[in-house]
Amino acid sequence: MKAAPSGPGRVRVLDYVAAVTVTAGGQALRLGGVALPNRRLVLRWLRRQALRLADAHGHHLSPPAPWLGARDARPVTFHGSDAPEALRAWAGDHGSQDHAMSALESGRPALLTVVDPFVGLRVTLGAWPVDLCGWVTAASASRPYTPRTETEEG
Repeated sequence: MKAAPSGPGRVRVLDYVAAVTVTAGGQALRLGGVALPNRRLVLRWLRRQALRLADAHGHHLSPPAPWLGARDARPVTFHGSDAPEALRAWAGDHGSQDHAMSALESGRPALLTVVDPFVGLRVTLGAWPVDLCGWVTAASASRPYTPRTETEEG
């Protein structure tokens, strides 16, 4: 996890998560996801998934990257070429990548949704920061922490 300043003298811990989901007929299914220590790695993972999904259109899917192993998203069958082309365009557009990086840097999610209009299939690639330190602080403010101690019975 990466520590980033959050006001004078305070530090907050950031971790980033990314996921690929598909929605069809009102049902959502997660195809894959990761938690990574910085936004550059998260965007690298999302670009790879976008290209893998686009390149799998009409072909066999490439094997997972050795550095990611089995965390690659499962493939989707598209019925037209609109969604794969939109995925390729997003992955290759430096302006889109800069916009996603800025969103993550400011604490907002970076999302891309493409639609296969022939069947109403929606594929969403998303990443967002997770402020674990802030979450722990907020949780402990509402419920005081009492340390557990072990006692010997004898």
